[in-house]
Amino acid sequence: MLIFNKRVEGSGTPDYTVALPLHKRVRGRLRITLDDNTDAGIDIERGDVLEDGALLSSEDGSILAVRAEPEAVSVASCEDRRLFARACYHVGNRHTQVQIELHELIYLHDHVLDEMLTGLGLAVRQESRAFNPENGAYTGESSHGHHHHDHHHHDTDLANDIAES
Repeated sequence: MLIFNKRVEGSGTPDYTVALPLHKRVRGRLRITLDDNTDAGIDIERGDVLEDGALLSSEDGSILAVRAEPEAVSVASCEDRRLFARACYHVGNRHTQVQIELHELIYLHDHVLDEMLTGLGLAVRQESRAFNPENGAYTGESSHGHHHHDHHHHDTDLANDIAES
């Protein structure tokens, strides 16, 4: 089983691709099925979020490109900068993962948040799109964390660990 365990900086042509929803891109260890139906695993440092476009390598040098799978999200928008800042505050105050774009506040669909933001005066719509939330102040250096550690697991032991996760 291919185990992808090292981040690759830069760009290049990947050997494999996989689309994963956020709840899988935040896990350090998981078993995955690549887009070509190959069974594989990911074993990276816990807390290292795989953003859309992240590249990982395996021991044999194979490169995996991780894509954010489209998910049900809510998109709250407005042109008023003060109102938008208030909306960001209120959503952040609820410790909700959020993606902030110009005039758009995006979060995994939640009807309670939809109602709150509509009540504040924002337009809220539901969409299916890739979700790439902010990493947050306490999750490390950046979404591209510079983690330098080696895994000293034998592939079969790791494959068993991943299968159990």
